[in-house]
Amino acid sequence: MSAAEIKTEYHFNCTDRHLYDFLDALVSLGFLEKEGNLETALYLNSPDTEAFLDKNKKTYIGGILKMMNNRLYTNWGRLEDGLRTGNSQTEFENSSDNLFDELYKDQDRLREFIDAMSGVQMGNFLAFSNSFNFTNFKTLTDAGGSSGLLSIMVATHQPHMTCTSFDLPEVEPIARQTIEKFEVSDRVTTATGNFFSDPIPTADIIVMGNILHDWDEENKQLLIKKAYDALPQGGAFVAIENLIDNDRNKNTFGLLMSLNMLLETKTGFDYTFNDFENWAYDTGFKKVEFLRLTGPSSAAIAYK
Repeated sequence: MSAAEIKTEYHFNCTDRHLYDFLDALVSLGFLEKEGNLETALYLNSPDTEAFLDKNKKTYIGGILKMMNNRLYTNWGRLEDGLRTGNSQTEFENSSDNLFDELYKDQDRLREFIDAMSGVQMGNFLAFSNSFNFTNFKTLTDAGGSSGLLSIMVATHQPHMTCTSFDLPEVEPIARQTIEKFEVSDRVTTATGNFFSDPIPTADIIVMGNILHDWDEENKQLLIKKAYDALPQGGAFVAIENLIDNDRNKNTFGLLMSLNMLLETKTGFDYTFNDFENWAYDTGFKKVEFLRLTGPSSAAIAYK
């Protein structure tokens, strides 16, 4: 599209020069490509944009950008208030319910949240599906499975695995849609329940992706115990998180994510591998391993 066509299509009222600046900035960032310059330029999506920011593609990960724009930028603008008061800074801060109860009341907010989490985790789930040794395992439950993406990735890349995505009833229709989209309904199913009050469906592997960091230490340990109880001897519990390095001076993203938990949940926090190791051994797990995934993210694995 030309700049003039873009201006008309999206109802921009800025000067042509400022529109060129905007579009050329997107080119410099790698979101767009162009042929020509200024009024003669034709703009098109870059290959990465075409793959990852098209809502109609299975590889779409842009949901996190939408949630950042709608919610997280505002929350982070109140970081000082969060540090001074110790309270969350979400739009629900005066509610008696927690963040997740509020999000799950509204289907539009819930869909936005799930799309965001899918975008954040797709690379990690793909890396886990390809790098974890599934040889001695046949079944997997993703507790807090959201859209079902982890189960989908595992089933796609490990054909011998059967997976269950476990989450609250409000999430199930979204998970089923995603499972059907990826055409893995024969080996990925859904189950509904609350992982605090209901048993986690038993499996050889229990996964929690960006779940433990939502909660305080007492609830983290409770969820680890729930996972332990759902596993057979030799089973594996996997926590996929932005694990903070043990010296707490390198994984900037993990540390900032922990601050995000203050802003979002008040008492949640991210943690180190040593923290996980101690909780796992206190629960009764016999062996613990660390698996690097993508970027700042890792998997902490405990074997029963």
